[in-house]
Amino acid sequence: MTSNISSVLKIIAGNLRWIFISAIVIGAPILAIAQDSSHNHDHEVPAKLVQVVRENTAQFLNVNNLRGTGYAPAFGCVSGPDHGAMGIHYINMGLVGDGALDERAPEALIYEPVGKARRLVGVEYIVDATIWLAAHDNAPPQLEGQDFQFVDAPNRFGIPSFFELHVWAWRDNPQGAFVDWNNNVSCEGQ
Repeated sequence: MTSNISSVLKIIAGNLRWIFISAIVIGAPILAIAQDSSHNHDHEVPAKLVQVVRENTAQFLNVNNLRGTGYAPAFGCVSGPDHGAMGIHYINMGLVGDGALDERAPEALIYEPVGKARRLVGVEYIVDATIWLAAHDNAPPQLEGQDFQFVDAPNRFGIPSFFELHVWAWRDNPQGAFVDWNNNVSCEGQ
């Protein structure tokens, strides 16, 4: 009788071992996917260009720090034609006219009006199309793999054709970090 009990216990132990191993083999990938999925959505790492913009414009979170930097407001608060806005562009005309692009020095800083205050929401890189194309074998500009948009003349700004790239580094944009209009920015707070 002792040997029968011993045999039954061995069979039960063997079955439990296989159940345990099966649970690990089946359950581990499910847990890994769940953890990876929640990690990516809750703590998504921003694109490199967004990180570079944040590192190089943090000092301008306070609009008063623009004094003496060459940035000045232009065009008022720019609202989208059917949705969203850009905000108020503080443009450094020296950077716009130099025909060069430097990811550390955007040509424009974009602020959302909040009463009399201004909240930094993003930047815009701007370069004259004629100057750029002549110096770069007619290849349009890119920064960190992001293609620039071409804006032909005549345009609503009354300036020559140019290339531009928005980077919403300080305000999330549901359409993406590099889309022109941001539905989370408004000109209504002025």
